[in-house]
Amino acid sequence: MKYRILGRTGIKVSEIALGCEGFVNKSIDEVKLFVDKAYENGINFIDFYSSNPNAREAFGKAIEGKREQWIIEGHLCTIWKNNQYLRTRKIDEVKEGFIDPLKRLQTNYIDVGMIHYIDAESDFNNVFNGEIIEYALELKKQGIIKHLGISSHNPDIAIKAVKTGLIDVILFSINPCYDMLPPSEEVDDLWDDKNYEKPLVNIDPVRQELYELCQSQGVAITVMKAFGGGDLLDEKLSPFKVKMTPLQCIHYSLTRPGVVSVMAG
Repeated sequence: MKYRILGRTGIKVSEIALGCEGFVNKSIDEVKLFVDKAYENGINFIDFYSSNPNAREAFGKAIEGKREQWIIEGHLCTIWKNNQYLRTRKIDEVKEGFIDPLKRLQTNYIDVGMIHYIDAESDFNNVFNGEIIEYALELKKQGIIKHLGISSHNPDIAIKAVKTGLIDVILFSINPCYDMLPPSEEVDDLWDDKNYEKPLVNIDPVRQELYELCQSQGVAITVMKAFGGGDLLDEKLSPFKVKMTPLQCIHYSLTRPGVVSVMAG
């Protein structure tokens, strides 16, 4: 395993990290076996956006007594309601939703606290001009979160976040297909087949601007959707109708400016 420094946080993390969706519907023993094997192979970093209580508890059990071995990217604004994951901007729900993973993961701090899933400008303005950013900064002041980040699929929003000077890490969707598309507030545009019908020959300039801006400012990029939800690994599902290997997808992401780690789900 190779390691990189997570931007200006100074934290050393593995180039390949874990997403959390693979823990859903798995037993505590299955999750522990998987987590132990990942750590044996040099992985020390995980993004845990999911609010699924069983998955959180299973991972908490898996790292019991070994919390310091793991760098956790945890999310604010995700809650479990009506037996499903939801994003919220209601401050009471945000606070309750953040206390829950601390208990279930058996930790009193999160290494990188991510404000979850900001794709629209109106949502960005709501978050960064209101109670949510105030709450996040208070958690950071108290040391409950060590560093602050956001997750997004929209490069315009990610650029705005970097320019606030408040954000240390951005979880962003990167792969060879998504990089061809212009910014959009609708995440579904990234996998809509009609958007790939016209000739696409180069990386979108706004995405390139984001990657270079992050690199110059010391804002680390962690990668989600490197395999396009698995579509890029299947020639029938890939927007380009060409099958890629996991290694090709990971290599592509890790060679973008600013990228530090790929969260393989």
